[in-house]
Amino acid sequence: MFKFCSLCSGSSGNCSLIQSDNTKILIDAGESCKKICTALNSINVEPNEIDAILVTHEHSDHIKGISIFSTKYNIPVFANMETWNAMPLEKSKVAENNISYFKLNEKFNIKDLEILAFPIPHDAANPCGFNIFFDNKKISIATDIGHMTKEIVNNLINSSFLLLEANYDPKVLQCSSYPYLLKQRIAGPNGHLSNDVAGQTISYLSKYGLKTAMLGHLSKENNFPELAYKTVVEQLIENNVDESTLNLSVATRYEATPIIDVG
Repeated sequence: MFKFCSLCSGSSGNCSLIQSDNTKILIDAGESCKKICTALNSINVEPNEIDAILVTHEHSDHIKGISIFSTKYNIPVFANMETWNAMPLEKSKVAENNISYFKLNEKFNIKDLEILAFPIPHDAANPCGFNIFFDNKKISIATDIGHMTKEIVNNLINSSFLLLEANYDPKVLQCSSYPYLLKQRIAGPNGHLSNDVAGQTISYLSKYGLKTAMLGHLSKENNFPELAYKTVVEQLIENNVDESTLNLSVATRYEATPIIDVG
């Protein structure tokens, strides 16, 4: 058994569940402890069954609930040293025995899951995406990406399942009420990934066996689920990929998605 579920996804909060035969981990905990518990209960998972929380980076929509969730259920929290140093308040609230570290590009294990964190370009201390391996299959998580790099693509190749950021549509962003500097940050090299680039990336990866992908971290103001989905499908068609061979979905903002069974 190797399964994925997005518990919440978007600019307001991000948290995903990955589970294998013997392990359950969260990627980020960017909502309140109460909301994360409600989402877990909705898919029949008890919060005290979680074995660890992995943190991609220190922005509040990824760490809002980590300290309370960790403290309440005695859950280890894993982050790289630079990320821990960038969230001193949260670190001070997590029990010392639950503070764990990993290094980028070095594999580590949580029970029967093998994990690799890889660097991503984003305006944070040392942000990362994750490959999670189990039973010769790979789940990949890649959000908060300012621009796509060859290194990221290489880490995403041969993924069985991919959660990929599709944060904004350039035209919607241009016309939004956001201040000019914020628009520049979002569309900049250390900001977020557009629908078009997400579509191009998925099109490329589909040639390396990717069959299931979910679009995540959509902006509430600068995107729409239907638009993100349509844009990616158009990129698939433009790149001569049979869209019927790809199981494509969009993560919901405030509630758990259907569980994806990776194998």
